[in-house]
Amino acid sequence: MKYSKEYTVKDEHIDVQGIMDGLYYPFYMEYCRHSFIDEILGFNLENEAKNGVNMVLSEYTINFLRSLKKDDVITVTCELHRDKNNIPKLHFKQAIILNNKVVTKAVFSGTCVPATGGRPFIPETLKTIIENAPVLE
Repeated sequence: MKYSKEYTVKDEHIDVQGIMDGLYYPFYMEYCRHSFIDEILGFNLENEAKNGVNMVLSEYTINFLRSLKKDDVITVTCELHRDKNNIPKLHFKQAIILNNKVVTKAVFSGTCVPATGGRPFIPETLKTIIENAPVLE
């Protein structure tokens, strides 16, 4: 299932060249991903942290294809994928789109860990959802 949200590029995210600083592309993806995790997966990061479960990133790759400018209205997408080796990881394929063209694409991978320390795991509440997700190739 592909999820998306719309955002407007903020003036404070623009660098001296008049384009969005590369630092902020992952932030817009994070905003969308956190909404996806909460609204679609039913995993509220704040509540889960209070209950001793932290969802953390383990890695990401990002490709910048075009630049964004102040006031650009962008669509950020997020789609869940499961790990091809059945490692306890969640993979989120994401893109930033402007005028029907992909500006940036990325894959963010993460897992859950006990707040007290311990091995990565996928909570039972997410296992069924992940089983139905496509495999990340």
